[in-house]
Amino acid sequence: MCILCGEFIMQVHWTDYTDSTDTEITVGNQQRIRQRGRLHRANLCNQLLSHYRLTLEEWNGSKFILRDAKGNAEIVHDLGTVWHHVEAMLGYPIDPLDVSLLDKIAERNSAQ
Repeated sequence: MCILCGEFIMQVHWTDYTDSTDTEITVGNQQRIRQRGRLHRANLCNQLLSHYRLTLEEWNGSKFILRDAKGNAEIVHDLGTVWHHVEAMLGYPIDPLDVSLLDKIAERNSAQ
């Protein structure tokens, strides 16, 4: 159970699956690996969301928090719905093939 919101964490969303993930969250080393994966995925999303001046934070191993530069925040239940929340927060649909977004990704990759 989440100590902050009291929600039972019973099932793992498909975006949190790894090769060794069962359908239930376990404590110990598996939980640590799962949490590390969630932080990594949030970091990858933030590389894309920075183009829109948004950030995604992992929250308590069960949710994500999407924030904009104005201080607005939304709870995102899983990564499968993050783009829906991004579009709702921006107020317009996002285009993953937007030239300026692709240029920014290419620029970041060439700098690394």
